[in-house]
Amino acid sequence: MRWLPCALLLHSLCCFAAEAPRSGYDFLSEPNRALQDDEFANPGMLWVDLGSVLFEEGCAQCHAAAKMRGVRLRYPAFDERTGKLLGLEGRINRCREERMHAPALAWESQEMLALTAWIGFASRGLVFDVAPDARTQPFYDAGKAFYEQHRGQLDLACGHCHDRHPGDRLRGEVVSEGHINGYPAYRHVWETLGSSHRLFHWCNDAVRAEPYPAGADEYVNLEYYLEVRGRGLHVETPAVRR
Repeated sequence: MRWLPCALLLHSLCCFAAEAPRSGYDFLSEPNRALQDDEFANPGMLWVDLGSVLFEEGCAQCHAAAKMRGVRLRYPAFDERTGKLLGLEGRINRCREERMHAPALAWESQEMLALTAWIGFASRGLVFDVAPDARTQPFYDAGKAFYEQHRGQLDLACGHCHDRHPGDRLRGEVVSEGHINGYPAYRHVWETLGSSHRLFHWCNDAVRAEPYPAGADEYVNLEYYLEVRGRGLHVETPAVRR
């Protein structure tokens, strides 16, 4: 792992566009890969187990657990009612409020993380094959613009790290390509499970930019863009990340 000279960096950027995306799993240490792979040791499975209980207590009134495989890949999706993208968390809360007559769950609540982890785990191993259509193209474009925008006091865009330096070190961190196919994921720096929006918030803080609240349109658009950008990757929920 090293910082690339300019000439090699330009060459690597040209080659990167033609290469298949690499999951954050590829940049983990061997112990963390083993931790993710072991369903008994993976700490994220605690939330999956809780999610299974919550699903049976509420969601199973309408949805069969066996038919939840593949649902993770469908969100964010275009919502006819609002004319925007609706993420999985938004879909869960709409079901709770309108079908179950239950209160909405806070974005990073243990219950929301448990349900999204269980739904993600039900699709584990399936391949992301998301492509924009006429309705979602504007949100893909907005997410891409957000990804490429310089922000914060450090004046950095997401691609400064995740496009230019995957595999290199940033202090104690090995830079990944910034994919979200494993989220919600257990991160050691958080000592808990977190959503992709918590990751976006964390990155905004890192470049000293003002974060958006979880569930903001900007983050949902970015989530969609990153799923398209990660086409070909497998669902790894619940992933383990540093």
